[in-house]
Amino acid sequence: MELWLPLDSYELQHRYKYQALYYALRDAIHSGTLEAGTRLPSTRVLAKQYALSRGSVAQVYDMLLADGYVQAYRGKGTYVTESISTHSDQQTDAMLPLSPWGERLLASAAVDKRSPEETQSGHESVINFRMQRLQHDHFPAAEWKSALAAVHRSGWREPAGAAGDLELREAIASHLRWTRGIQTEASQIVLFSGSIQGITLISQLFIAEGSPVVLENPSYPGIVHAVRSCGGQVIPAEVDEGGIIPQPWQAQTLFVTPTRQFPTGAVLGLERRRALLAWASRQNAVIIEDDYDSEFRWGGRPIEPLKVLDHEQRVIYIGSFSQTMPASFRLGYAVLPPSLVEPLLAAKALYEPVSPALLEQRALARFMTRGGYMRHLRRLTRLYGERHDFMVQQMERCMPKAFTLLPGDAGLTIYAVWNGDRASYERFTKQAHEQGVLFRDVERYRLMPGRAAICFGFAHLEKAEIREGVRRMQTAWEKCTFSFR
Repeated sequence: MELWLPLDSYELQHRYKYQALYYALRDAIHSGTLEAGTRLPSTRVLAKQYALSRGSVAQVYDMLLADGYVQAYRGKGTYVTESISTHSDQQTDAMLPLSPWGERLLASAAVDKRSPEETQSGHESVINFRMQRLQHDHFPAAEWKSALAAVHRSGWREPAGAAGDLELREAIASHLRWTRGIQTEASQIVLFSGSIQGITLISQLFIAEGSPVVLENPSYPGIVHAVRSCGGQVIPAEVDEGGIIPQPWQAQTLFVTPTRQFPTGAVLGLERRRALLAWASRQNAVIIEDDYDSEFRWGGRPIEPLKVLDHEQRVIYIGSFSQTMPASFRLGYAVLPPSLVEPLLAAKALYEPVSPALLEQRALARFMTRGGYMRHLRRLTRLYGERHDFMVQQMERCMPKAFTLLPGDAGLTIYAVWNGDRASYERFTKQAHEQGVLFRDVERYRLMPGRAAICFGFAHLEKAEIREGVRRMQTAWEKCTFSFR
């Protein structure tokens, strides 16, 4: 019996057929339509049924595999993971009608995670170059447990309001003054349960239905979903090796990653940063600066955040601990112009009158003020810098003709532009997946189609894994016939 999926509906929401198929299968698994243990059709059968190439279906299965939704067994097929939890066996609530804003907000909750877990495939092991959260063995667990215990022993204190724990906000302000040159006070900092919560709330404050919003192309999907959930009309802004290219956009909101563009890694030069601020002044606009992973720097001079140059209080600076703390610890923050603190706190209080995870917040404050966080950050920077350099060396030695690596001296990913045409890239991707190598296609980050490229995560991999992954990609490359420009 054929597997029926409402693919037409998903193709209206997603630019590419393989994306539509991925989300249709993922949602069918979540809803219980595809129950745990169900065997999925072969790539040949599904490709024929929905008029797709087998390579596209194989790519979708690999995406589901990397995200933990399915398991693959050599010679047996692909099955829905047994541990996936659905609501098919539970009582369900009535589906009450939502407003258009509510529908968009609900859709925004389906944002893909940046760090899927590594899983098994037909190979004995999968080398997963998709970016991951901090590995447990790289975190000073004993020191962190000591901070938690000390806070617990100190006894009960008055709970923090919507802004979050004052001691932690003071520690973050001190950290930003020392490491970023941002002159701010604790009163200007608001804590969130992850940076995307802050981005979503800020979007709701500034983006009216139908208003234009400038986003980098390529851009982080979480920001795109947050903007669209509020009814914003996305204006794609092109990015080159120097970052976002300033234009006279007719808009009053801009999201930008200037210190390290996500995902290309490009650094925005001083002239362009000043141009963005001048544009914001002319347009009476607000700029949301997302500083995702530029804390990890192993070369070049530190880049001043846009917030440092902001003399008119038009920049909101977003930071996160997602890459320096364990996966279970979700905390982001925003540095706000003084005039925006109260409006944002009023909006946040509608969802969280009292900031959650106060024990962890106060433990992090202690961890930071006693120097543990900076020691941890320095260790990670040394480790990740070594792995970055090793990854670059391996790629340049084994695959110099296949990719052009964009130079970078910070961050947790390497942006690699494919030197061939789209057809050769798709052949390489298929072969690499067959070799047990997974990576993140940059198309998932694009607002408009562009040149084939890959965003390689490396920080979570040992050198032996990096070497093996590059060797497998070299094997995949050698099995293909390419016509390079």
